[in-house]
Amino acid sequence: MTDAHPVLRIAAAVIVDDAGRWLLVRKRDTAAYMQAGGKIEPGEDPRAAVVREIGEELAVVVDPARVRDLGRRDAPAANEPGHHLEAHVFAVDGVTGAVPAAEIAEAVWVTPAEAALLPLAPLTVDLLREAGTAA
Repeated sequence: MTDAHPVLRIAAAVIVDDAGRWLLVRKRDTAAYMQAGGKIEPGEDPRAAVVREIGEELAVVVDPARVRDLGRRDAPAANEPGHHLEAHVFAVDGVTGAVPAAEIAEAVWVTPAEAALLPLAPLTVDLLREAGTAA
């Protein structure tokens, strides 16, 4: 990451069901699929941000005890050209009944092989690769 690119601080949720399918979202008027999540508000804890964002984007109430920290990642932003992400990534367990809300146009459960056929955000490509899949 260079100082030439504005940095967006985000919280991202890796949501995987018991069948190994990943929940990916696509925001309205965009092409890339990605993790649910979004920008961290000034002074907001990244864990609180991911819980808030899942509620806003997927109409799901998440128990913060079911959120596990997976660390920080850096990646180019998918929907904001010239920007870079500082992503605080969390595994979120027990998500069911997710429906697209707010700016989300589509939410899909996909296997890693199915995800590889979609246009994916750079962070999502990295996360799938880290999970040992062929995205």
